[in-house]
Amino acid sequence: MKRLLFLLLLVIASVAKQSVAQNAKIDSLLTLLKTDKEDTNKVIHLYNQCRNYEDIGEYDKGLLYGKQALELAQNIKFKKGIAQSYNNMGGIYEYQGNYPAALKNHFAALKIRQEINDKYGIAASLTNIGIIYYNQGNYPEALKNYFISLRIFEEINNKIGINTAYNNIGIIYYFQGNYPEALKNYLASLKIREEMGDKRALVSSYINIGNIYNDEGDYPKALKNYFTSLKISEEVQDKKSIADSYGHIGNVYTEQGNYTEGIKMQLNALKIAEEIGDKKGLAYSFINLGVLYTKLHKTKEAYTYLNKALALSIAVGSKDFSKDSYANLAALDDLVGNYKAAFEHHKLYIIYRDSLDNEETQKKSLQAGMQYEFDKKEIAAKAEQDKLDAINAEEKKKQQLFLGLVSCILILVGVFALFMYNRFRITQKQKAVIEEQKVLVDKAYERLHEKNKEVMDSIRYAKRIQTALITSEKSITNMLSRLMKNN
Repeated sequence: MKRLLFLLLLVIASVAKQSVAQNAKIDSLLTLLKTDKEDTNKVIHLYNQCRNYEDIGEYDKGLLYGKQALELAQNIKFKKGIAQSYNNMGGIYEYQGNYPAALKNHFAALKIRQEINDKYGIAASLTNIGIIYYNQGNYPEALKNYFISLRIFEEINNKIGINTAYNNIGIIYYFQGNYPEALKNYLASLKIREEMGDKRALVSSYINIGNIYNDEGDYPKALKNYFTSLKISEEVQDKKSIADSYGHIGNVYTEQGNYTEGIKMQLNALKIAEEIGDKKGLAYSFINLGVLYTKLHKTKEAYTYLNKALALSIAVGSKDFSKDSYANLAALDDLVGNYKAAFEHHKLYIIYRDSLDNEETQKKSLQAGMQYEFDKKEIAAKAEQDKLDAINAEEKKKQQLFLGLVSCILILVGVFALFMYNRFRITQKQKAVIEEQKVLVDKAYERLHEKNKEVMDSIRYAKRIQTALITSEKSITNMLSRLMKNN
């Protein structure tokens, strides 16, 4: 009792703190919007304000700002802003249980994101569309969208998207009763979220894992996971998750026969769901309270809550909650002895159960999983082939480079050989000219030598003549000299 009172006080304190923080964000954006020009910044501020009002459960105000953001984004042709505005309004319509309007907006966002090739946005839109199909009980379409989003998130290596996809896939398998596959996907999601320290996302992981243990009758493990989710929800001040945690804890207490504590937990969950306008959460709380009061044989209260649950489930288009409502109404009818009503309610339960879990649905779900595995293998094979192609291309490039280098060397060698050949020819010509000139020089030398010899012979001959003449003159002189003496 003390623990429950302490938890309730924590919730009240957390809600008050969250309200102050959220109002501060809203007031801050209101100030900016007064001076904003009609540009992309104003679009961003408008759709952020839409999200702020969504977070505190004021959906009508959120839609008002979402529509303003969309109109301005369309006027200035800001495609990313148009897509985000559609996305935010789709989220609000989902919380209100207006699934047709939610789908319309999410498909509009998806179309624009595909046009601008926003891969993250595409995967996010597919996730949101899958969630709505899940809420409508269309599990094959939900799985199809989840698996495609998972493939895209893996392609762009977005860990938040990957763990969200694993978690969502696990939810579908859980509702189909395939607990091993559900737990496998939940744990894969939990591991990534723990690595990232994403507390908000951890909440849903612990709730989902707790659901499996609860269904298997392992209540201590179920409660451990639910209380962990409650603690984290309070830390991050997430109202919806706090309500979900209370509801699941109440269910375990109900299974254990602790109806008093079970009712307290369910009423806590109901109060928060009413505050934030969470119709799906309200339907879940109504069903849980109806079950509790049936077990307590308080049939009037049980009928009140179960009929409310049925009306709300049909209004929001939730086949799963409609199925549970009919099942519990049939049990209540049987308790009070209204067997005709019990039979009619049971028939409707069977119809909804079969529509959610028939053979064709299981087949389509299996095909979605197989398609994902096939696509995953195809992508891996393509990646491997791309890697081999890249290696081959690199090798080919190297070979081409090597061949180009060899060709350049051969061309250079050829040019050099041609140059040397030309030099050789020139040298040979020069040598021939030199040889020819040498022969001419030699001949000239011989002729000169002969000329010199002739000249020298002439000189010697003249000298002999001169010598002979000089001798005769001297003899004449001597003779004259003797004659003069004699006279």
